[in-house]
Amino acid sequence: MRLVVQRVRRARVTIDGNEVAAVSRGAVVLLGVARDDTDEDAAYLARKVSGLRIFDDDDGKLNNDIRDTGGSFLVVSQFTLYGDCRKGNRPSYIEAAAPGPGREKYDAFVRHLREQGHEVQTGRFQETMVVELDNDGPVTLVIESRGRTRAA
Repeated sequence: MRLVVQRVRRARVTIDGNEVAAVSRGAVVLLGVARDDTDEDAAYLARKVSGLRIFDDDDGKLNNDIRDTGGSFLVVSQFTLYGDCRKGNRPSYIEAAAPGPGREKYDAFVRHLREQGHEVQTGRFQETMVVELDNDGPVTLVIESRGRTRAA
């Protein structure tokens, strides 16, 4: 799995002009699922993103996680995160999961975040969405489940 995490002041998702999800202070998580991802990958990344210290403390240092701020997550499926652009100009999506397994792992990630007590809003899987956000900082990170150590 691959995540792009953006600290936000606000964010929302609309479909056909209708708002389907919104958060104020928190994080937008764009989530891509690879063909061979597992529930273990989803659980690992949910724990990882939950504990990221990307929010300012009283001294302006990045020492607080999302729970410390009372923030929320907005999770949006993004299969294009597995677009391979190394050859030619048209990305290849061979590494991206098919819709069925992709939805399962996306749902697992969201479930793991909610099990940790987080408020989680979501886009709609396999829909064309407009994602609007005010990136705060800006703070943007890319996190992957591949290549992690066992201790993580």
